[in-house]
Amino acid sequence: MTPEFSIEFFPPQTAEGVTRLRAEREKLAALQPEFFSVTYGAGGSTRARTLAIVREIAAEGVCAAPHLSCIGSTRASIREMLSEFATAGVSRIVALRGDLPSGMADPGELRYANELVEFIRAETGDRFQLLVAAYPEWHPQARSPEADLQHFAHKARAGANAAITQYFYNADAYFYFVDKARAQGVEIPIIPGVMPIAGFSRLARFSDACGADIPRWMRKTFESYGDDAASIRAFGLDVVTALCERLLSGGAPGLHFYSMNQSTLVTEIWQRLGRKG
Repeated sequence: MTPEFSIEFFPPQTAEGVTRLRAEREKLAALQPEFFSVTYGAGGSTRARTLAIVREIAAEGVCAAPHLSCIGSTRASIREMLSEFATAGVSRIVALRGDLPSGMADPGELRYANELVEFIRAETGDRFQLLVAAYPEWHPQARSPEADLQHFAHKARAGANAAITQYFYNADAYFYFVDKARAQGVEIPIIPGVMPIAGFSRLARFSDACGADIPRWMRKTFESYGDDAASIRAFGLDVVTALCERLLSGGAPGLHFYSMNQSTLVTEIWQRLGRKG
Protein backbone atom coordinates (compact mmCIF):
# COMPACT_ATOMS: atom_id res chain seq x y z
CA MET A 1 0.00 0.00 0.00
CA THR A 2 1.35 3.44 -0.96
CA PRO A 3 1.92 5.68 2.10
CA GLU A 4 -0.44 8.63 2.35
CA PHE A 5 0.93 12.06 3.25
CA SER A 6 -1.18 14.82 4.81
CA ILE A 7 -0.59 18.31 6.22
CA GLU A 8 -2.10 20.27 9.10
CA PHE A 9 -2.90 23.98 9.45
CA PHE A 10 -4.34 26.12 12.22
CA PRO A 11 -6.83 28.97 11.65
CA PRO A 12 -5.05 32.37 11.69
CA GLN A 13 -6.42 35.06 13.98
CA THR A 14 -5.93 38.00 11.60
CA ALA A 15 -6.79 38.88 8.01
CA GLU A 16 -3.07 39.15 7.27
CA GLY A 17 -2.56 35.64 8.65
CA VAL A 18 -5.34 34.30 6.43
CA THR A 19 -3.70 35.86 3.38
CA ARG A 20 -0.30 34.38 4.29
CA LEU A 21 -1.85 30.97 4.85
CA ARG A 22 -3.43 31.04 1.40
CA ALA A 23 0.00 31.59 -0.13
CA GLU A 24 1.61 28.82 1.94
CA ARG A 25 -1.28 26.46 1.25
CA GLU A 26 -0.94 27.00 -2.49
CA LYS A 27 2.69 25.89 -2.30
CA LEU A 28 1.82 22.84 -0.24
CA ALA A 29 -1.11 21.91 -2.50
CA ALA A 30 1.45 21.46 -5.29
CA LEU A 31 2.82 18.52 -3.29
CA GLN A 32 -0.54 16.77 -3.77
CA PRO A 33 -1.15 15.63 -0.19
CA GLU A 34 -3.96 13.20 0.52
CA PHE A 35 -5.68 15.87 2.62
CA PHE A 36 -5.21 19.07 4.60
CA SER A 37 -6.42 19.05 8.21
CA VAL A 38 -7.50 22.21 10.03
CA THR A 39 -7.38 22.50 13.80
CA TYR A 40 -10.29 23.47 16.04
CA GLY A 41 -9.75 25.69 19.10
CA ALA A 42 -10.52 24.70 22.67
CA GLY A 43 -14.27 24.54 23.20
CA GLY A 44 -14.89 25.34 19.55
CA SER A 45 -13.28 28.77 19.87
CA THR A 46 -12.14 28.78 16.23
CA ARG A 47 -15.28 27.19 14.85
CA ALA A 48 -16.10 29.88 12.28
CA ARG A 49 -12.46 30.28 11.17
CA THR A 50 -11.96 26.52 10.89
CA LEU A 51 -15.08 26.17 8.76
CA ALA A 52 -14.09 29.11 6.52
CA ILE A 53 -10.67 27.55 5.78
CA VAL A 54 -12.23 24.14 5.18
CA ARG A 55 -14.63 25.66 2.65
CA GLU A 56 -11.73 27.41 0.88
CA ILE A 57 -9.71 24.19 0.69
CA ALA A 58 -12.67 22.23 -0.62
CA ALA A 59 -13.36 24.89 -3.25
CA GLU A 60 -9.76 24.48 -4.43
CA GLY A 61 -10.38 20.79 -5.06
CA VAL A 62 -8.32 19.49 -2.14
CA CYS A 63 -9.69 17.16 0.52
CA ALA A 64 -10.13 19.01 3.81
CA ALA A 65 -10.32 17.26 7.19
CA PRO A 66 -11.51 19.62 9.93
CA HIS A 67 -10.78 18.86 13.55
CA LEU A 68 -13.82 18.58 15.81
CA SER A 69 -13.49 18.51 19.59
CA CYS A 70 -16.28 17.64 21.98
CA ILE A 71 -15.15 19.07 25.32
CA GLY A 72 -17.31 22.04 26.33
CA SER A 73 -19.81 21.32 23.53
CA THR A 74 -23.39 20.08 23.37
CA ARG A 75 -24.76 17.33 21.16
CA ALA A 76 -26.81 19.98 19.36
CA SER A 77 -23.76 22.11 18.54
CA ILE A 78 -21.82 19.08 17.32
CA ARG A 79 -24.78 17.99 15.24
CA GLU A 80 -24.84 21.46 13.66
CA MET A 81 -21.13 21.28 12.85
CA LEU A 82 -21.56 17.86 11.25
CA SER A 83 -24.28 19.30 9.03
CA GLU A 84 -22.04 22.21 8.03
CA PHE A 85 -19.16 19.86 7.28
CA ALA A 86 -21.41 17.69 5.12
CA THR A 87 -22.67 20.73 3.21
CA ALA A 88 -19.04 21.79 2.62
CA GLY A 89 -18.27 18.39 1.08
CA VAL A 90 -16.10 17.17 3.95
CA SER A 91 -15.41 13.42 3.94
CA ARG A 92 -12.87 13.20 6.80
CA ILE A 93 -13.04 14.50 10.35
CA VAL A 94 -10.35 14.45 13.04
CA ALA A 95 -12.43 13.64 16.14
CA LEU A 96 -10.85 14.78 19.42
CA ARG A 97 -11.69 15.33 23.05
CA GLY A 98 -9.99 18.72 23.02
CA ASP A 99 -9.04 21.01 25.90
CA LEU A 100 -11.48 22.83 28.14
CA PRO A 101 -10.98 26.58 27.65
CA SER A 102 -9.56 28.52 30.57
CA GLY A 103 -12.36 29.68 32.85
CA MET A 104 -14.94 27.24 31.45
CA ALA A 105 -16.22 24.85 34.12
CA ASP A 106 -18.74 22.82 32.12
CA PRO A 107 -17.06 19.93 30.22
CA GLY A 108 -20.11 19.57 27.98
CA GLU A 109 -22.31 16.60 27.15
CA LEU A 110 -19.56 14.47 25.61
CA ARG A 111 -16.42 14.24 27.71
CA TYR A 112 -14.21 11.80 25.79
CA ALA A 113 -13.20 11.25 22.18
CA ASN A 114 -14.68 7.74 22.06
CA GLU A 115 -18.06 9.26 22.98
CA LEU A 116 -17.67 11.77 20.15
CA VAL A 117 -16.83 9.00 17.66
CA GLU A 118 -19.86 7.00 18.82
CA PHE A 119 -22.09 10.06 18.50
CA ILE A 120 -20.88 10.88 14.98
CA ARG A 121 -21.44 7.28 13.90
CA ALA A 122 -24.94 7.27 15.41
CA GLU A 123 -25.82 10.55 13.70
CA THR A 124 -24.18 10.07 10.29
CA GLY A 125 -23.33 6.39 9.88
CA ASP A 126 -20.39 5.99 7.51
CA ARG A 127 -20.76 9.47 5.99
CA PHE A 128 -17.35 10.50 7.36
CA GLN A 129 -13.98 8.85 7.76
CA LEU A 130 -13.01 9.48 11.36
CA LEU A 131 -9.43 9.98 12.53
CA VAL A 132 -8.52 10.05 16.21
CA ALA A 133 -5.42 10.99 18.21
CA ALA A 134 -2.75 8.61 19.47
CA TYR A 135 0.14 9.25 21.86
CA PRO A 136 3.21 7.03 21.37
CA GLU A 137 4.87 8.67 24.39
CA TRP A 138 1.57 8.68 26.32
CA HIS A 139 -0.83 11.51 26.95
CA PRO A 140 0.51 13.88 29.64
CA GLN A 141 -2.75 13.51 31.62
CA ALA A 142 -2.85 9.71 31.44
CA ARG A 143 -2.73 7.82 34.76
CA SER A 144 -0.43 5.21 33.22
CA PRO A 145 0.74 3.94 29.83
CA GLU A 146 -1.71 1.04 30.16
CA ALA A 147 -4.63 3.37 30.84
CA ASP A 148 -3.70 5.57 27.91
CA LEU A 149 -3.51 2.55 25.61
CA GLN A 150 -6.96 1.46 26.75
CA HIS A 151 -8.36 4.93 25.99
CA PHE A 152 -6.91 4.68 22.50
CA ALA A 153 -8.39 1.21 22.00
CA HIS A 154 -11.82 2.54 23.06
CA LYS A 155 -11.63 5.22 20.37
CA ALA A 156 -10.68 2.68 17.73
CA ARG A 157 -13.49 0.32 18.70
CA ALA A 158 -16.01 3.17 18.78
CA GLY A 159 -15.68 3.44 14.99
CA ALA A 160 -12.49 5.31 14.10
CA ASN A 161 -11.00 4.62 10.66
CA ALA A 162 -7.44 5.69 11.46
CA ALA A 163 -5.31 7.54 14.01
CA ILE A 164 -2.79 10.36 13.83
CA THR A 165 -0.13 10.51 16.52
CA GLN A 166 1.28 13.34 18.56
CA TYR A 167 4.68 14.24 17.13
CA PHE A 168 7.76 12.49 18.48
CA TYR A 169 11.45 12.15 17.64
CA ASN A 170 12.01 8.58 18.83
CA ALA A 171 10.92 6.09 16.19
CA ASP A 172 11.14 3.22 18.68
CA ALA A 173 8.37 4.84 20.73
CA TYR A 174 6.09 4.75 17.70
CA PHE A 175 6.84 1.14 16.76
CA TYR A 176 6.43 0.03 20.38
CA PHE A 177 3.09 1.81 20.61
CA VAL A 178 1.87 0.21 17.39
CA ASP A 179 2.89 -3.23 18.63
CA LYS A 180 1.06 -2.68 21.93
CA ALA A 181 -2.05 -1.44 20.10
CA ARG A 182 -2.06 -4.45 17.79
CA ALA A 183 -1.80 -6.71 20.84
CA GLN A 184 -5.01 -5.04 22.07
CA GLY A 185 -6.73 -5.94 18.80
CA VAL A 186 -6.52 -2.43 17.32
CA GLU A 187 -6.06 -2.81 13.57
CA ILE A 188 -6.69 0.72 12.24
CA PRO A 189 -3.79 2.56 10.54
CA ILE A 190 -1.72 4.60 13.01
CA ILE A 191 -0.18 7.50 11.09
CA PRO A 192 2.89 9.20 12.62
CA GLY A 193 2.60 12.92 13.24
CA VAL A 194 5.74 14.79 12.17
CA MET A 195 6.85 18.19 13.45
CA PRO A 196 9.52 19.90 11.31
CA ILE A 197 11.98 21.92 13.41
CA ALA A 198 12.16 25.64 12.65
CA GLY A 199 13.83 26.66 15.92
CA PHE A 200 14.78 24.89 19.11
CA SER A 201 13.63 27.20 21.94
CA ARG A 202 10.01 27.26 20.83
CA LEU A 203 10.03 23.53 20.14
CA ALA A 204 11.42 22.81 23.61
CA ARG A 205 8.71 24.87 25.32
CA PHE A 206 5.94 23.32 23.24
CA SER A 207 7.26 19.79 23.76
CA ASP A 208 7.50 20.23 27.52
CA ALA A 209 3.87 21.37 27.57
CA CYS A 210 2.43 18.58 25.42
CA GLY A 211 4.57 15.69 26.67
CA ALA A 212 6.59 15.08 23.49
CA ASP A 213 10.12 13.98 24.36
CA ILE A 214 13.16 15.56 22.73
CA PRO A 215 16.01 13.03 23.11
CA ARG A 216 19.01 14.27 25.07
CA TRP A 217 21.37 13.95 22.11
CA MET A 218 19.09 16.22 20.08
CA ARG A 219 18.77 18.79 22.87
CA LYS A 220 22.53 18.92 23.42
CA THR A 221 23.24 19.32 19.70
CA PHE A 222 20.67 22.10 19.30
CA GLU A 223 21.99 23.87 22.40
CA SER A 224 25.54 23.68 21.04
CA TYR A 225 24.51 25.81 18.04
CA GLY A 226 23.41 28.73 20.23
CA ASP A 227 21.88 31.40 17.98
CA ASP A 228 23.20 29.86 14.75
CA ALA A 229 19.83 29.62 12.98
CA ALA A 230 21.29 28.09 9.81
CA SER A 231 22.91 25.21 11.69
CA ILE A 232 19.76 24.62 13.75
CA ARG A 233 17.67 24.50 10.58
CA ALA A 234 20.08 22.15 8.79
CA PHE A 235 20.34 19.79 11.76
CA GLY A 236 16.57 19.80 12.23
CA LEU A 237 16.02 18.92 8.59
CA ASP A 238 18.48 16.04 8.79
CA VAL A 239 16.95 14.66 12.00
CA VAL A 240 13.35 14.84 10.83
CA THR A 241 14.12 13.45 7.37
CA ALA A 242 15.97 10.49 8.92
CA LEU A 243 13.03 9.92 11.28
CA CYS A 244 10.57 9.91 8.38
CA GLU A 245 12.71 7.51 6.39
CA ARG A 246 12.89 5.08 9.29
CA LEU A 247 9.15 5.29 9.91
CA LEU A 248 8.30 4.61 6.28
CA SER A 249 10.82 1.79 5.93
CA GLY A 250 9.41 0.27 9.12
CA GLY A 251 5.91 0.12 7.67
CA ALA A 252 4.22 3.36 8.76
CA PRO A 253 1.08 3.88 6.63
CA GLY A 254 1.95 7.51 5.90
CA LEU A 255 3.04 10.76 7.50
CA HIS A 256 1.04 13.70 8.84
CA PHE A 257 3.01 16.96 8.89
CA TYR A 258 2.32 19.68 11.45
CA SER A 259 3.14 22.59 9.17
CA MET A 260 2.63 25.48 11.65
CA ASN A 261 1.23 27.28 8.58
CA GLN A 262 4.67 27.29 6.90
CA SER A 263 5.50 25.51 3.65
CA THR A 264 9.31 25.64 3.46
CA LEU A 265 10.39 22.88 5.83
CA VAL A 266 7.57 20.50 4.88
CA THR A 267 8.42 20.95 1.21
CA GLU A 268 12.13 20.33 1.82
CA ILE A 269 11.49 17.13 3.79
CA TRP A 270 8.89 16.01 1.24
CA GLN A 271 11.43 16.37 -1.57
CA ARG A 272 14.20 14.68 0.40
CA LEU A 273 11.92 11.69 0.82
CA GLY A 274 11.61 11.48 -2.95
CA ARG A 275 7.97 12.52 -3.08
CA LYS A 276 6.67 14.13 -6.25
CA GLY A 277 5.40 17.66 -6.23
